[in-house]
Amino acid sequence: MEHDYDYLIIGGGMAGDAAARAIRDAEPAARIGLVGAEGDPPYKRPPLSKGLWKGDETPASIDLDTAAHATLHLGRRVRRLDRAARRAGDDRGDGYRYRRLLLATGATPRRLPFDGDGRVIHFRTLADYRRLRDQAVAGTHVAVVGGGFIGSELAAALCGAGCRVSLVFPGASIGSGRYPSALAAFLDDYYRARGVEVLAGAKVVDGRAGEAGVELTLSDGRRLPVDTVVAGLGVTPDLALAEQAGLVVGDGVEVDAQLRTSDPAIWAAGDLAAFFNPALGRRLRVEHEDAAVGMGAHAGRCMAGAEEAYATLPYFYSDLFDLGYEAVGLLDARLQTVEDWSEPHRKGVVYYLDAGRVRGVLLWNVWGQVDAARALIAEPGPFVADALRGRIPHDG
Repeated sequence: MEHDYDYLIIGGGMAGDAAARAIRDAEPAARIGLVGAEGDPPYKRPPLSKGLWKGDETPASIDLDTAAHATLHLGRRVRRLDRAARRAGDDRGDGYRYRRLLLATGATPRRLPFDGDGRVIHFRTLADYRRLRDQAVAGTHVAVVGGGFIGSELAAALCGAGCRVSLVFPGASIGSGRYPSALAAFLDDYYRARGVEVLAGAKVVDGRAGEAGVELTLSDGRRLPVDTVVAGLGVTPDLALAEQAGLVVGDGVEVDAQLRTSDPAIWAAGDLAAFFNPALGRRLRVEHEDAAVGMGAHAGRCMAGAEEAYATLPYFYSDLFDLGYEAVGLLDARLQTVEDWSEPHRKGVVYYLDAGRVRGVLLWNVWGQVDAARALIAEPGPFVADALRGRIPHDG
């Protein structure tokens, strides 16, 4: 079957939804199509490791109602782009003609080195959440593999669901490389105090699934028998379609200030888009909600004729038991860090500096200061440590 659209969006995530809404606002009569690989329509992704586990949200409540703005083609993967003909072809043999196109194919989770026969979940989608939720009944022993953003959130969520949790990761601490050493050590102890078995410095090198569960083989020689394994090992951008089409690709699909790719009829947004940020003076590829929604909306407006530049520095946030944070810019513990605590490791701000310029800000249990952090990163400096303490208020 052939479909004909003014605007075609490839990718059924939050970026695609935001773009569809922006295009619909700009051109109410536009023919908009969206092709998504998942069987579910676009939904809010952060609740998969946050609010769905706390009961704050349900699978129905996170649906974005994208069908009100675009014709959805779900459970399909676009395998080929013919840029000259402005036509996309999917894995079921359908074709999609477009005037302008958005690539928002997102990212693919990294995988463990063995097949878990249904007991290993590489966590990314709403379908993955449903599978994990079915298996993670109270008392179940779950191995969470990965101590980064998703792994740390899932470990906390599963503990809250009454599971016994072993958190396995190769770094020295949870969030290794992101937090100052004292904060990282505090966080490890904080998780242990809440019942998480923290197995730092270990990689999963093999595993075997059976009727009784999964036995993991770790790089330090240990064997870890568990009921279920959930992996949060990070993601890689889904660039196959962009590469097939011959677009300029580096660490992501490279886009200009209007989020247009090297093809003037194709834009890119979300996890796979590498954009230039003026405040940091470098290209970024950001895998978080604020970037997906902001870039998707911006791309949609530009596809419909706007010429505004995308200059936003996205922020991201996390919930870790009863701790939480918002962060802007580069959180790299190799940079000079300045810690400003009103309550050590419970409430405060961490600044990340490079050659006197603020490159990142961690707002630890400090809320409502994202814009202040963005403004500080945009300042040329130079800054010294004493000048930064108290710069962003956190005593209230």
